[in-house]
Amino acid sequence: MRICVPTEIKNNEYRVALTPSGVHDLAASGHDVFVQRGAGIGSSMSDAEYEAAGATLLDDAADIWARAELLLKVKEPIEAEYGYFRDDLVLFTYLHLAADRPLTDRLVADGVTAIAYETVQLPGGGLPLLAPMSEVAGRLAPTVGAATLMRSAGGLGLLMSGVPGTRPATVTIIGGGVAGANSALIAAGLGADVTIFDTNIARLRFLDDHFQGRVKTAASNPLDLDRAVVASDLVVGSVLIPGAKAPKLVTNDMVARMRPGSVLVDIAVDQGGCFEDTRPTTHADPTFPVHGSVFYCVANMPGAVPNTSTSALTNATLPYIRRIASQGWQSALRADAALADGLNTAAGRVVNAGVAAAHGLEPLALADALA
Repeated sequence: MRICVPTEIKNNEYRVALTPSGVHDLAASGHDVFVQRGAGIGSSMSDAEYEAAGATLLDDAADIWARAELLLKVKEPIEAEYGYFRDDLVLFTYLHLAADRPLTDRLVADGVTAIAYETVQLPGGGLPLLAPMSEVAGRLAPTVGAATLMRSAGGLGLLMSGVPGTRPATVTIIGGGVAGANSALIAAGLGADVTIFDTNIARLRFLDDHFQGRVKTAASNPLDLDRAVVASDLVVGSVLIPGAKAPKLVTNDMVARMRPGSVLVDIAVDQGGCFEDTRPTTHADPTFPVHGSVFYCVANMPGAVPNTSTSALTNATLPYIRRIASQGWQSALRADAALADGLNTAAGRVVNAGVAAAHGLEPLALADALA
């Protein structure tokens, strides 16, 4: 199969969809791998490394897209790339279509077979291709939150750990999944007073045991969450419903009652965000004010640490890429229910139920898409 990797062009997105080691693995299996020249430079992976691993380097993005039977990306295509779509293309990337109607409509109109990393789901509910980036974003959130709490960044001028005789930052994390647990790990490590809210009591029991008292847990309900958010210096939103829009759990009224200079970091921004006032921002311009608080809503947080993120992503995606490349997408999805859950669009229809519901569309049955 012809497998192609273009350079990411989203604002400050330095990741690449495949490492040189991943290229070597696929090339050794007999596949033709084409990589756009310079695609890995932002991740500190040189063209020479890709070439040595067996990739053919191409200069032009249009050529990369045109040659692809399977096109691998990190982030969803942006409008400048829509013209490359065609009905015999298989696209494998993060898509987050529930929060992106224009991209959904264009993928459907052009008949693209689009498989989303974030909706590949294991029988137990795990999200194996979202997990590594959730780990990265989760660990970044307290770091960027701590930086934004500095007065020079618009925050209230609070050190996360405090010093002897002063209080540490009060941190509330909404959602105890992979991202939330990783946020708690770093926030507690920085010396903050951390509470995780979740609706899943079994998950809270696990977290309580895991953190051995270093992090408090709380069952999420509107009253207790309101009180915690209003009293917080830093709020991290990490709620995820696979394929669907995130619920809006922090309202504008709650933010209005927070102390001036408090910071809110929305990891769920790719899925529409779990704060009412969330809007996507970029690494170039990451924050905006709401009342007296500061929102950080960068939609590609792991892009800030691309060397780590690219390696972690390839580790997770490569087994699935191998299956698609060796068996063809339909056979691979028929043989792997988890991978089949990743199918978002095919044959000019939306397949994923969460995406269809978000846009008021009738989904194509998976069995029909794979027939």
